[in-house]
This record gives sequence, C-alpha cells and structure tokens, in this order.
Amino acid sequence: AADLWSVYSKPVPANSREVWTLFLQCSCVTAVIGGLFYNWMFASLEYSWHLSVAMAVSFSLLLLLTLFLVHPARCVFSMIMPTLGTKQGRKLLLSTCIMIVVVNVTPNIISNIKTILQVIKCICKNSSESFLNSTALLETASWEFGDAIQENLHAINIDKPMNGHFRFSLLKNSSLIYQQMHLAGEKIGKDFLAVEVLVKNSVRVGNKLVAGFSMLYLCFESTWYLKNYLTNLRFDNFYITKKLESLAEDRKAAHLLASPSKKLIRPTGLKLSREEVMLCLVQAMLLTVALMLMLVVVAMDHFAFSVADTAVRKAAQFSVVPVTLSIKYSVSVGAKIRILPFLSELLPLPDEELPLQDFERSYQHYLIFSSAHCGISPPTPPSPSVLLVMGLLFCILYVAVFLETYARRLCRKIAGCFFESWEEKRALYLYKKLSRQHKEE
Repeated sequence: AADLWSVYSKPVPANSREVWTLFLQCSCVTAVIGGLFYNWMFASLEYSWHLSVAMAVSFSLLLLLTLFLVHPARCVFSMIMPTLGTKQGRKLLLSTCIMIVVVNVTPNIISNIKTILQVIKCICKNSSESFLNSTALLETASWEFGDAIQENLHAINIDKPMNGHFRFSLLKNSSLIYQQMHLAGEKIGKDFLAVEVLVKNSVRVGNKLVAGFSMLYLCFESTWYLKNYLTNLRFDNFYITKKLESLAEDRKAAHLLASPSKKLIRPTGLKLSREEVMLCLVQAMLLTVALMLMLVVVAMDHFAFSVADTAVRKAAQFSVVPVTLSIKYSVSVGAKIRILPFLSELLPLPDEELPLQDFERSYQHYLIFSSAHCGISPPTPPSPSVLLVMGLLFCILYVAVFLETYARRLCRKIAGCFFESWEEKRALYLYKKLSRQHKEE
C-alpha cells in the first residue's frame, strides 16, 4: 500500500512500471467513481437512465485522463474524499435527506387531505339529497292538511269558492346541485394535483441545483486549500509533524516541542482545540434546526393520517337521524245567528255550535349523512422506512460534524505527501517561528 501510494503521489513516474501502475490505479478509481456517479444521478437526482449512463461514461473518461496526466489534479481529487466529511459533504447528505422526505412524505400528506375532502363531499352530497327529499314530506303534509280544511268548510254549508290547499314550489330536480358539487370536487382535486406536481418538480430542480453547486464547491474548496497550502506558509500550519520533530532533533532543539504552545497540536491525536470545539457545536446546532424542520413535516404526515382515519371511521358510524313532522289542528265555530223569520227558509243555517273535524297526524323522515356508495379512498399511513432512513442520515451528519476537524487534518496530510519539498519548507517556517517565540520568552 505504501508503494502504491508513493507511485500515486509522485509528480512524475520513474519508469514504465510505475506508469502502468499509475494508469491501473486511476482506472480503478474512475470505474468506482463512475458507478457511484451513475447511481447518484439516476436514483437520487432522478435523471433518465440513458442520460445518466452518458454522463457517467463521459465523466469517467475525463476523470481518468485528468488523474493520469495532471499531478495537482490527483492531489485535489484525493482531498475531495476527506472533504466529503466536511460541511460540503453534509450539504450533499442533507439535500438527499430533504429529497427523501419531500418525495415520500408530501404526496402522503396530500393524499390524506384528499381523503378528508372526499368525506366532506360525501356528507354534503348525502345530507343535501336527504334534505331535498324532506321537501316532498312537506308537500304531502300540506296537501292532506288542506283537504282537512276543505272538509270543515263544506260542513258549514256555505258555498264559497275557497281552496284550503297550500302551494309549495319544490325543487324536484337535484341534478344541478350534484353537478355543482361534482365540479367543485374536481376543481379541488385538480388544485391539489397541481400543488403536488409543483412541489415535486420544485424539489427535484432545487435538489439538482444544490447537488451540482455542492459538487462544484467541493472541488473549489479542495483547490482553494491546495492553493493556500502552496502559497502561504502560515496557512493551517500549527501541527507537530514528523518533519518538524526530526528538524528539531537535528538542530538539538527538542525542548521547543517539549512544552509547546496551546495552539500547537498533533495531527494524529484526538485532541481538539477550543476553536474547533466551538465550531463543531455551532454546526451541530444548525443541523438540529434542520432536523426539527423535517420532523415538523413528518409530524404533519402523522397528523394528516390521524385526521383522515378518524374522519373515515366517524363517517361510517354516522347514524340515521329521524325527523318527525307533527301537525295538530283543532277548532270549533259558534254559529248561533239571529235572522228574520221570512229569511229562515231561504238560509237554513244551524242554530247551534258546530264541532269541526280535528286534524292530527305525524310524518316521518330520515336524514342520511353518509352512504356506502361514496367513493372514499382509504387513508395512507406514514411510511416508517422514511423516518428510519432520515434518522440514519442525521446520525451520519452529526458524526460528520465532529469528524470535520480530522478530515481537514487528513487533507493537510495528503497535500504534504504530494508536495514533500513544500512540506519541508512549512516545517522549517514553523521551527523558526517557535525559535523566535522561545527567545522572546
């Protein structure tokens, strides 16, 4: 492994054997990266398979030529791997987590809201139909009550053109109401479908933009680190490396490293400086905010399912509501009339109180709020796998927050392996700096 790494990090291969070794190494690396790139584009970013294959093959060939011919490019590419453990790698994982949550949770929320609307539509349809049918009951009751009034009027024996029936203008045809309700339901369904499509497309486009920007910034950050490493001797130069230790031993100044400044640490140790700890805590807090927002979306999914499930069960348990219309009519007329004797034969009116016929009847009707013929789709329960995957990804993200410091140290180690002469200059600069501080003290 040490020999392979030596060949890979050399600026120029020494012989043909090292050339073929380097070519095989670059070929294996590009084959693995090309496969991961295809899976990322096809599965995560949801590109078509032929475009994903074309992009993966083109990217692999370009990467192979770049790694094989350009020595600084190999260094930058090698630093990209540990850089994935930094904030850019967390951004990629976070965008993947957002994509998983939105693609799987948002349609489920919209589906359960549709179920709730279907329940409301079913109740409105059945209750309006039942209410319209109740108008026929009023018509029957009014007609029979009118007949009773007509009979009482005929009993008085006065010929008078009276009609005791009530007239109702009833809506016999309810198709207009059903049509309006159907159109309203279709409009609501189209609106929800448009929102669902818009959310999915927006998330896909946003995820692709974030992923592309993150990859470009990942390369830029590695290149920026290498550029500062090669141009600034003070950049990221506070480690007690082996070259610094050997330099101090050669110049018999090991006491400079015996009680070093608090700012100097060993790159292979687990100790974190105070600044590094504070940076990790801030990043962890920001990550917690993102986790809370995603948990709110997941909680909305569970809440929508709970409401939809309750609405469906309660709608099925709606009992039929009986409605009773009772009419009670009772009246008597005092008809003692004093008339002239010569008119007694012309108007033979009764000279006593006439009891009229009473009217008392009850009419039954039933209001129906739900029906088995309603097309209600069952509520969709939340997927537990989404919460499991989200929890796993966030565990990786939290671990990556604290591994970011060690990833930066590994980047420095890689740069030192690719540019050993410059690493010696940096060690000499740090040694002179420590010597000056020791003399001043």
